[in-house]
Amino acid sequence: MTENKKDFFLATGRRKEAVARIKLIPKGKGKIFINGRDFSTYFSLIAHQIYIKKPLLITNLANEVNIKARVKGGGISGQAGAVSLGIARALVAFNPQLRPLLRKENLLTRDPRAKERKKYGRKGARRRFQWTKR
Repeated sequence: MTENKKDFFLATGRRKEAVARIKLIPKGKGKIFINGRDFSTYFSLIAHQIYIKKPLLITNLANEVNIKARVKGGGISGQAGAVSLGIARALVAFNPQLRPLLRKENLLTRDPRAKERKKYGRKGARRRFQWTKR
């Protein structure tokens, strides 16, 4: 691993309407804080916790860096996706040699899916009003 002289690395992750600003601090103990709270209390679902830790576990840096994140917008699943992408991008800023490893696991790709807008003459984005014969 290349030795960096920076105190911290910043990155941004987005998913649906959620935006996460990530601050990766090297020489940490593996603590993750989201909006000032421990990430296990912020994201109560185990699936979200695993999704957030995935970039750290793949790169074997789970106990060597601290993460501080500020997340706003969207729902819980969108926020978890945004944090995961932000952590992966911060790891690449920290050590560019991790890029192929994270790319192979599809962690550096932003998920472009978003909510489809409602159209006029429809009940939702695609649902039509019920048709009556008489």
